Amino acid sequence: MGEEERFQLGTIGALTLSVVSSVSIVICNKALMSSLHFIFATTLTSWHLLVTFCSLHVALKMRFFEHKPFEQKAVIGFGILNGISIGLLNLSLGFNSVGFYQMTKLAIIPCTVMLETLFLAKRFSKSIQFALGVLLLGVGIATITDLQLNALGSFLSLLAVITTCVAQIMTNTIQKKFKVSSTQLLYQSCPYQAGILLISGPFLDKSLTNLNVFTFKYTTQVTFFIVLSCLISISVNFSTFLVIGKTSPVTYQVLGHLKTCLVLTFGYVLLQDPFSWRNILGIFIAMIGVILYSYYCTLENQQKAIEAAAQESQAKEVESSPLLNVANGSTVATDTVGQKPQAWSKDKD
Repeated sequence: MGEEERFQLGTIGALTLSVVSSVSIVICNKALMSSLHFIFATTLTSWHLLVTFCSLHVALKMRFFEHKPFEQKAVIGFGILNGISIGLLNLSLGFNSVGFYQMTKLAIIPCTVMLETLFLAKRFSKSIQFALGVLLLGVGIATITDLQLNALGSFLSLLAVITTCVAQIMTNTIQKKFKVSSTQLLYQSCPYQAGILLISGPFLDKSLTNLNVFTFKYTTQVTFFIVLSCLISISVNFSTFLVIGKTSPVTYQVLGHLKTCLVLTFGYVLLQDPFSWRNILGIFIAMIGVILYSYYCTLENQQKAIEAAAQESQAKEVESSPLLNVANGSTVATDTVGQKPQAWSKDKD
């Protein structure tokens, strides 16, 4: 199996793991928060990250991956930024209507495209932009029900979008710049993410719910779902870094909206959540957007592979052909070599 085929299989595996684990944790957390009334989202996220770090530390001791230290400032800055973005997203949900929060999540894709275009000189074709537009339209139809605006909520949403975009772009660029794997980056940044949320989580949750996480009554059922949620989160966090590292922040967001559609569908099928023709239409349009995005990305990747192979083939021809090397001045001209016997013959006469 070639290197390209192994990379494609790894990417498909990462995408599948991300979808399965994310949908699972959403269903688990919905049962925890809706049915058991444990509504401390930020604190729960800090426990997720803490359990993820502990599990990765055990994996490191068992030599499942190699620890590769790199620039400490980048690790600390990245970890803190990720923690802040999670907290801001939770605050955005708390201070806005559900519809406006969904608008905030939709805004992450165009914001990411804009930042990558401005600062990383990345180009998105018209076909990719069209597919993203179809996807966002579908998700918007399926999820946005009300748009109640307020100044504080809008400001928090703006900060949440910017920090989330920058954090996800950094997830991709750090892995490539420092040649670290998704596991190595997650292991080193987890303590800082968890630390930020462990400190701020109880205060944020109290401001949003008027309840104290430390005085909550932890029954056996609540404890079971918290532990289950933390275990699933290991796979969620790992697959998030893996997908962004292997693909791009925009692809990860596309995958996120696909998961939203799947969660809505599973909620209707398994939990009998209310469903309307608007939800069905939105999911249908969003799925068309996902399919178009996947198709255009595949076409562009194939084109890049063909161009790269052609350049490599041309480079080999230049190396192997002396006539081409002559043109580049890398060897002596053959007709010049042919003149030497004539000059010698004239002198001899």
